[in-house]
Amino acid sequence: MSRIVWRIGKILAAILMFLFGPVKVYGRSNVPRTGPLLVLANHISDADPPTLGHAIPRATHFMAKSELFEMKVIGPLIKAFKAFPVRRGTADRTAIRTAIEYLKSGACVAMFPEGEVSEDGNPLPILPGAAMIIRKAGAPVICAGIKGTTRILPFSKLIPRPAFGGVSVRFGEPKTFTNESDDEILAWIESELRRLAA
Repeated sequence: MSRIVWRIGKILAAILMFLFGPVKVYGRSNVPRTGPLLVLANHISDADPPTLGHAIPRATHFMAKSELFEMKVIGPLIKAFKAFPVRRGTADRTAIRTAIEYLKSGACVAMFPEGEVSEDGNPLPILPGAAMIIRKAGAPVICAGIKGTTRILPFSKLIPRPAFGGVSVRFGEPKTFTNESDDEILAWIESELRRLAA
């Protein structure tokens, strides 16, 4: 990812998050600055991706729903930041393979393992693709709990509004899995996201 593009994006995100948040970030020092890293976050609002991108202190490839890439303004924008598409409602092996390739190259990848925005803010089941990526990439994984972004962009709304505080991202501790089963990995993810977003 071009450092210039990334730095411009970080500046724009910081301005937007200041205007619509502000956003408090906790545990940012837990995020490794180099090496492969998978960031997993809960998903309560369409404002979550820019909020999480603002909080992560390094260049990140986001896994984003394929519909966004077809939109006239958003599509080219997220492509410029090296996001990659995932087809929701399917076992999208191309998206999983892309995430694994980025991680094995030493990059940071972010995704929302629930697969969609929660309408009422309550946690949704963690999809199995996250466990597959963790096992096959062998990369450290860190969870992030997002709170308050529904104040910026409530479910099904299109126009953001100032939250006047109450928006936060909290990072946990990074963890590397070795021989754990998919069920054990998914249980850990669910527990971490619940704890960090509580």
